[in-house]
Amino acid sequence: MNAATNPRKTVTTGYLVLTVLAGMVLFLALGQRHSFGLYLVPVTTDWNWPRETFSLAIALQNLIWGAAQPFSGAIADRFGPKPVMFAGGLFYALGLAAMHYAGSGLAFALVAGLLIGLGLSGTGFAIVYGAVGRGVSPGDRPRALALVGALGGAGQFLMLPANQLAIDAWGWPMASTAMGLAFLAVIPLAAALPAKRPPDGADAAAARSVQAALKASFGDKDFWLITVGFLSCGFQLAFIATHLPAFLADARLPTSVATTALGLVALANIVGTYLFGLWTGRWQKKVLSFWLYLGRTLAILAFVSVPVSAASVYAFAVAMGFLWLGTVPLVNGLLTQIYGLRHLSMLFGIVFFSHQVGSFLGVWLGGAMFDRYQSYAGVWWLAAGLSLLSAIVHLPIREMRPAVPSAA
Repeated sequence: MNAATNPRKTVTTGYLVLTVLAGMVLFLALGQRHSFGLYLVPVTTDWNWPRETFSLAIALQNLIWGAAQPFSGAIADRFGPKPVMFAGGLFYALGLAAMHYAGSGLAFALVAGLLIGLGLSGTGFAIVYGAVGRGVSPGDRPRALALVGALGGAGQFLMLPANQLAIDAWGWPMASTAMGLAFLAVIPLAAALPAKRPPDGADAAAARSVQAALKASFGDKDFWLITVGFLSCGFQLAFIATHLPAFLADARLPTSVATTALGLVALANIVGTYLFGLWTGRWQKKVLSFWLYLGRTLAILAFVSVPVSAASVYAFAVAMGFLWLGTVPLVNGLLTQIYGLRHLSMLFGIVFFSHQVGSFLGVWLGGAMFDRYQSYAGVWWLAAGLSLLSAIVHLPIREMRPAVPSAA
């Protein structure tokens, strides 16, 4: 029986092709983003900068990513993900390749902050999850989003040692250039994506306007609870990914411990993101979010309450890694269930801006408070407090209510 006479085979093949192609874009985007902490010490040492200078550039990267995400998401909703991924891949590659030419703090902020931030807005969660969420059937959606998240986690796991090996072998300037060239692979991946599929059960001519979508979401308290809850996720992830290598170096642990720890985060994240993606089809997403954030709170408090050692670092890395990006399919699932698919990338982008405000604060405060107090202790405790707040604000979300009018 051929594909034309076997609809199930056609759907499954298209589901896998779309998921793998989009997932590989996220593989590159998240993998490189997870590796920036490896550059903090060599960059600041070579140019004799305080850590706040590097931290401010990466903080700006996260803020630009979040600020640009609603706009890139709206473009992807209107024209499809291909042009957005194409532009994002070019910005990202250019920013990486130009890092070693930026000898001042301002120039470094422009290339590592502005350009790479724009690149992430075209290759990150909102665009990739939106493309997959609209491109597969509702029954396949939990598995597809779980697989995409797992591929993103695999990128973090594999690109981290690739960056470290390149830094050790060639120095950080050549390493960042090589990674910029590698990132150009996003362009053929985006070009190979299947054509845009209309929203499930919706005629494009009858879809809600952008203004109606914004009015419906902005006037809904559940939208703001989701948005506020996402802030601590960005704070924790950006702070840990950027400052954990330096934190461990200050504790006189070898560089290999930091590289291994970030690798364990990425490896555990593959499992955690995949499982949380699957669980969105089985349990309430707000309840899963509550336990995820509470787990992060307990992991951070346990870590800062014991002496720093390789064993404690590895245990913390596994625990946080399992909870690392499980938030993304949960947020995506909540938005899809309540507000529909038509403007999913844009709405996710707005919520994601809160995440990136948290990322900005986590990276920048990490550097600023270390330079002032020679310690990261205050930032660790703030990360735990914000996580507990996020757990609490998810409980009132009315997940089981009917979808907002005309959301389907």
